[in-house]
Amino acid sequence: MFIVNVEGAIYRDDKWLLIQRSEKEEHAGGGLSLVGGKCELEGNSRDILERTLHREIDEEVGIEVSILKYVNSSSFISDSGLNVIDIVFLCQHKSGEPFAKSREEVDDVIWMTTSEILAHGELPDFLKENVKLADKLVKEIK
Repeated sequence: MFIVNVEGAIYRDDKWLLIQRSEKEEHAGGGLSLVGGKCELEGNSRDILERTLHREIDEEVGIEVSILKYVNSSSFISDSGLNVIDIVFLCQHKSGEPFAKSREEVDDVIWMTTSEILAHGELPDFLKENVKLADKLVKEIK
């Protein structure tokens, strides 16, 4: 009925990690986004959202993170007409230097401040809102 997608708002040194999605990507190819991906069918399992997020972050940008807190959830219809539930988690960078590990999915990695993201004219509103909410959580934790 739905694809379940998880994303990490990855925070380090007052900046957020964004990826430039590969042009080959079916949904939002070439655009900037948080790191993440789809949950796979596993039958009965535990912590599927968190495990999926750790796997996707490692596969796409080759780093480890700590998942700190739930940010928000939303739904949308993908470019190919699929119904998607998207869940965003606040993550703290733990180790590794991010790079475009999966060239099928990621063309580049970019660190941007909250103000740079909010002022960027070509970023989608939902991305700006997710970063704004994650930034608020970071300030509450500090």
